[in-house]
Amino acid sequence: MSSDSPRISKEGDVERMTPVSTATKHNESIHQRVPIPPNQAQEGVGAALASNAAALGVQMHEYANGYHFPPKYPIKEQIRMGLVSFWDFYNTGFGFFLTIYSLNVVAWGGMLFLLLCNAGPQMCWVNGTYDCNHIDSPRRIWIETDSQILNGLFCVTGFGLAPWRFRDWYYLLQYRLRHDHDALRRLAGVHRGWFRLADSDQLPVNLGPKNVEEAVGGYNVDSVPLPLETISDAPPTGIRAPPTKMWKMDFIVYFNVANTFLQCVLSGFMWALNRYDRPSWSTGLFVCLACIAAAIAGTMMGIEGKHVKAIEGVPLNKGDLERLARDKELGIPHFNNIKDKDPEAVKEKKWFRKSEKSGLEVDNERQAFCE
Repeated sequence: MSSDSPRISKEGDVERMTPVSTATKHNESIHQRVPIPPNQAQEGVGAALASNAAALGVQMHEYANGYHFPPKYPIKEQIRMGLVSFWDFYNTGFGFFLTIYSLNVVAWGGMLFLLLCNAGPQMCWVNGTYDCNHIDSPRRIWIETDSQILNGLFCVTGFGLAPWRFRDWYYLLQYRLRHDHDALRRLAGVHRGWFRLADSDQLPVNLGPKNVEEAVGGYNVDSVPLPLETISDAPPTGIRAPPTKMWKMDFIVYFNVANTFLQCVLSGFMWALNRYDRPSWSTGLFVCLACIAAAIAGTMMGIEGKHVKAIEGVPLNKGDLERLARDKELGIPHFNNIKDKDPEAVKEKKWFRKSEKSGLEVDNERQAFCE
């Protein structure tokens, strides 16, 4: 095996590829990318070399254990892989239920939207009179039917997840009011995908659910969730994510609980009052508030989970390893981050947009002053 060929190794059940590169190859790449004109000033040459070396360092960033993030696939391959993953998920009991549930929400929600937009004007006739807002018009009757069905669908998540949401709330209150650290540790075990306890980044990098009980005494127990086996998997990058700010846990728990309470209020209006007595503003208001509360909590969890993965890495499958090895032989570069993008180029793009926006604001101010 040559010095530039990838080494494939196995750690546990997860395969990883250890790319090996030499300083000679780095220098050759730098000289190939930086043509130096004869009449170029010495300062310009040094600046160009430093810039290209920095860009190469970002592209070829290596972790101590040789980990490399999965490559970014073309759109067609991403769609194909997504469809295969969805089909595997759909064939499970929970996947089938979630698919049917989601299709019902989309279908009845879409129908309600079309009714509110008056997409069916023929439904506005009542006893020979054209009145879309008449309480007995087919349009208003179907709006009520749609609203009741959607309310029932939202109750599946609002009330079905209530026991777990109130459990999280109970643990959070135990920690906040009684300073029970074990309650926080249990909460961290529930949200192991995105929440990290204080000093958890100081734990041994090889510590995971499989060996956490055997290694008791070799680490700070207060930095590990409860039960112990709910500890996050050993980070593939060999670097643990920093502790999560506590206000983010408060934020997610309280918004999830708020969704359940708002669903209770909505159900009270929908079930206790008929469509003749119910205030017209109540349905739309509480449906909107309940959806916003659930969306905010879910978005925060997704963002925090992505931040953790960007630091700790994600496991590579056989296809990822083969793709990285093949692209390396073909000279196709991959940036060693979760997005497979050049971070310097992203920063420059953001700076350009910001400067362009500032310049446009200045031009508008000048034009307004001249007028």
